[in-house]
Amino acid sequence: MPTEHLIDQVLEQGGIQDLQGLLSTRQLSARELMQWTLLRIAAVSQASGGINAVRELSAQAFDEAAAVDRRIERGEPLGALGGIPILLKDNILTGDGLRASAGAAALADFKVRRDATLVARLRAAGAIVVGKCHMTELADYVSDTMPAGFSGVGGMVLNPHTNEPYGRGLGSSVGSVAAVAASLVPLAIGTETQNSLQSPACHSSVVAVKPSVGLVSRAGVVPLVPSQDSPGPITRNVADATLALECLAGPDCRDSATLGARYGALGGEIPLSSLRIGVSRRAIADRPEVAGSMACFETVLSLLASGGAQIVDPCEIPSASAVLDVRSCVFRTEFKAALNVFLADHHEPCGIASLDALIAWNDAHPQHIPFGQSLLMAAASAFGLDSDQYRRDRAQDVALCGPGGIDAALAAHHADVLLVPMACAAKITGKAGAPVVALPAGADADGRPFGITVVASRGDDAALLRAAAAIERAVESGLGPRILSRFPRLT
Repeated sequence: MPTEHLIDQVLEQGGIQDLQGLLSTRQLSARELMQWTLLRIAAVSQASGGINAVRELSAQAFDEAAAVDRRIERGEPLGALGGIPILLKDNILTGDGLRASAGAAALADFKVRRDATLVARLRAAGAIVVGKCHMTELADYVSDTMPAGFSGVGGMVLNPHTNEPYGRGLGSSVGSVAAVAASLVPLAIGTETQNSLQSPACHSSVVAVKPSVGLVSRAGVVPLVPSQDSPGPITRNVADATLALECLAGPDCRDSATLGARYGALGGEIPLSSLRIGVSRRAIADRPEVAGSMACFETVLSLLASGGAQIVDPCEIPSASAVLDVRSCVFRTEFKAALNVFLADHHEPCGIASLDALIAWNDAHPQHIPFGQSLLMAAASAFGLDSDQYRRDRAQDVALCGPGGIDAALAAHHADVLLVPMACAAKITGKAGAPVVALPAGADADGRPFGITVVASRGDDAALLRAAAAIERAVESGLGPRILSRFPRLT
C-alpha cells in the first residue's frame, strides 16, 4: 500500500488514472479525495493571499463523492472519469444551483435548471463538479485595457507560479488554468475563442487542449464568437486531456456546429521519429513577448530532433504576416448577435435583456467596470450577421487562416503538425477553428513557466493529440518534470 507521502504526491501531481487506481483499490475513498480537494481550494484559492481561482463550490459535491464510494463497495465499475473532482469556467451552465455569470456583475446571480451538454457528458462519465472558476469578464470582451483574470464578479485571479495577475491579453480561462496549475483539481474545463486556453496554459505549466470548433458542444455555454468558440480540457498531461476530450466530444442537436465534426477515437501512441514537425518562424516574428524565451524554444527543437523527429524549419504559414495586420468585424458582430440570442433564450437573466441593457447596467454601476467597456460599446454599434462587411471579413478570416494558412503550411512541407513558442499562433488557430495543444516546456531565464503550442488542421484532433503526446514524452525526458507551483504540500 502506498505511504501517506506517496498518496499526497498522487493527489498533487498524479493523473486521472493514478487517482482512480487509489479509488478502485480503496487506498483512498472518493469522500477523502473530495475532502482533500475542498481543503486545498480553501487554503490555496480562497484564503487571504490566495490565487482567487474558484468562485463558488457545489453543495452536492460531497454527496456525489459518497455515492461513488457506494458504487465501489458494490463492485460496480467507475466511469472514465468516475470520482474525479473537476472545476468549470464560469461561462458554463449547470443545473445544480451554481451560478454562471461569465464574470459580469450584472449577471452575478444567473442560474439555470439544465446542465450544458458538456457538463451532462462529464457527469455521465462519473466526474464530480466541485464548483466554478473565475474568468476574465465576458471572455475578455469588455475593455481593451482590462487584464486577464479580472472580472466584476470576482476581482483578480493570480498565477500560482508568480503570485501575480496574468496580464493583458492572456486569455479568459485563467481561473480554470490556475486551478489545475495549483493542484486544486486534476481536470478543469475552459473555453477558447482565440487564445483563452493556450495562452494561460503556457504561462502556468499545464496542458490545455482547444479542440476543433464543433468537436465539443457549446450548448449551455455563454457565447463570445460562435464561429470560433470551443470548450476544452485543462489537465496535468496529454493522456488525461485526451481522456477528458473523448468524454466531451460528440454531436448535439442543440449546437449545429457539432453535426459536421469529425469524430472517432482520440487516443493512441506514435513514435516521435514518425513525426515531421514544422516550425512557423513568421508567426513568431515581431513578438516581443517571446523574445526572452526563444532560447527555451530552441532547446525544445533540439530535444525533438535528437529524439528522432524531423524538424522542418522554417515551415512558414504563408498568411502569417497578413493575419497579424487584419482588422476584422467578426468578433464584435458575432458577439452582439450571439449574446442577444442567449439572453433572450434564457428569459432575460437578472433583468438583462440585451447587450444594450448590459452596457446601461454597467454605466449605472461603474464600480464594477474599472477598466471601462470599450469593447462592449464597439460591439453595440456593429452591423448584423447579414451585413456585407461581416460576410467579407469572416470569409477572409477563414481563407487566410485555414486553406491559405495552417493547411497550406502543412501541405507544402508534408508536415504533420506545426510548433510555435507560447501562444504565438493563437490568432491564426482561432480564426481557422483549428485544434491546438499547449504543453509545458520548462522555464525561462527568470524562472517563469514556458510553454509550446502544437497545431494541426481543423478536424485533425486525433492526429494532433497523438503527436502532442509524443512531443510531451520527449520534452519531459529531456527537461525533467515540469515546474511545480509555489504552494507547499498540505498537511
